[in-house]
Amino acid sequence: MGLNPTLQAAVDLTAGAAGGTACVLVGQPFDTAKVKMQTFPDLYRGLKDCAVTTYRQVGFRAFYKGTIPALLANIAENSVLFMSYGFCQQVVRSILGLHRNIMLSDLQNAAAGSVASVFSSLVLCPTELVKCRLQAMHELHSSGKVQERHNTVWSVKGIIRNEGPLGFYQGLSSTLFREMPGYFLFFGGYELSRTLFASGGKSKEELGPIALMVSGGFGGIALWLAVYPVDCVKSRIQVLSAAGKQAGFMRTLTCLVKYEGLAALYSGLTPTMIRAFPANGALFVAYEYSRKLMMKQLDS
Repeated sequence: MGLNPTLQAAVDLTAGAAGGTACVLVGQPFDTAKVKMQTFPDLYRGLKDCAVTTYRQVGFRAFYKGTIPALLANIAENSVLFMSYGFCQQVVRSILGLHRNIMLSDLQNAAAGSVASVFSSLVLCPTELVKCRLQAMHELHSSGKVQERHNTVWSVKGIIRNEGPLGFYQGLSSTLFREMPGYFLFFGGYELSRTLFASGGKSKEELGPIALMVSGGFGGIALWLAVYPVDCVKSRIQVLSAAGKQAGFMRTLTCLVKYEGLAALYSGLTPTMIRAFPANGALFVAYEYSRKLMMKQLDS
């Protein structure tokens, strides 16, 4: 027997928070390198140069700059994402006239995930803005674009003081451009991979941690390969707005390609691809197992 909608939403939200935490703890150093290389591509020759330079300048702690807002961003995003995902799956079933416990196809799950990302973007954008600025703070300060380095609290206060509450939504349009197609592929890739693993007679619910890890990694790689240029523009908007440079998505994209070339849209792709597999694999393992544990407790 299925849970009532309120309990199901609470389970999905809590499991999403567990998944988001696992994702950050596994992937934060690579995410930091990605943001640095996206926003200051001329400073680094590649991932190794970025890692060595960052370590020499600031030390190992530099790779975990922005971890608190990253945790907040991922916990908030994945809590809302997976709660909305469950809700959107029920909407899809309702539209198609299916019973609420019927398993959806991989394509239907992908569509539900794409719509769910709209809701998660609203909570992700503000926290990701602070995270990206903190990750690139050393470069912003060294280049003279900002006069002092900030911690999380000061960054939040500075946004409110200089840009107002709407300043937290710098890059919202590019976040939506990234999230909707990205999460279509993310959930679609994850569910397709689980379907392939379950083709030997097992159900998707019986898959072990290795299959879930591989499926989550496959979904993460599918997402980032498709939307990485959009993410690069988003990072540029969010970081450089700290220096008073306000520009929309199309203007930033046009200027970036015109003055830096198409290759600039893929700056930082290497650490993103390295991070995508283990981080998203950990996300889905934590999500699925915490969800199963809570469902078991509630059913008993």
